[in-house]
Amino acid sequence: MGNSSVSIAELVSKLPDPDENGLLSNIDKESVENVIAEIHKAGRDGIVGLIDMLVEPGKADDVKPRYALHCLAVYVCKLKDKKHRRAFAEILASQLDRDRPKQIKGYLIRQLQVAGGEEVAGALGKFLLDEELCEYAAQALVAPAASRLRSKPAGGDGAAEQLAALAAGQLRDALPNAKGKCRLTVIQNLGVVRDRKSVDALKQALGDEDRDIRLAAAWGLANIGDPGSVDIVLRAADVQDPYERIKAAQACLLLAENLLAAGKKKDAMKIYAHLRDTRTDPVEQYLRELAEGALAAKK
Repeated sequence: MGNSSVSIAELVSKLPDPDENGLLSNIDKESVENVIAEIHKAGRDGIVGLIDMLVEPGKADDVKPRYALHCLAVYVCKLKDKKHRRAFAEILASQLDRDRPKQIKGYLIRQLQVAGGEEVAGALGKFLLDEELCEYAAQALVAPAASRLRSKPAGGDGAAEQLAALAAGQLRDALPNAKGKCRLTVIQNLGVVRDRKSVDALKQALGDEDRDIRLAAAWGLANIGDPGSVDIVLRAADVQDPYERIKAAQACLLLAENLLAAGKKKDAMKIYAHLRDTRTDPVEQYLRELAEGALAAKK
């Protein structure tokens, strides 16, 4: 399609050289944009040509092709015709099945966090059980919807909801087989996308032997704003371990805020009353005062 792999290398060579610290600090924006536009014109050949120039860290200098690939990810997102972003994402996703080092696959997945969408959900879901790549994959899955969902306590707009549902489906499918770091990552991100279909699984995770899993589940239930989770999240917050007790109490406050936003005042007041009555230790005074203030304000 247009440019050969040789001309792609020539285009990449025109990008700025890194400084003595290995950073691209002296950038002519117009010149860079012109190079990226030319690479984009090469279509699939240009994208794959860039990917083929990537190497494992420490084996060679690939600062320029990495920079070019990231710039290309940003570039296609700015184009009016969204088919270019989708095509770019699909090409990157197709390369994840190739025999490439995991460090390179990780970099490709990070670019999908920039430019990916619903078209690559299935490809990213395959890496949720890979200990080295699960965090990158989860972040790339939820990125298209997360920022818009965070702005709305009860959910996002239609497009964000659809993207979140796709991400949640991949995360739910991975959860039964996820272990260790992957399990924690999956649970955390089910909370990020506010997946109501995962409420029962998150409640079960509150009894996990791993403290980080328990706290991630408590935060997830709180972020989802499920009124049926009030009692179990309150029990999770009444543990003796100081760190877990504080973090779980913070989840209780988040749950109360989301319940209030959803019009569930009675459930929210139950949380505040519980914190007021149980946080009697001097080190927990701020929690008690927060709860008392909320109760007074909502009378």
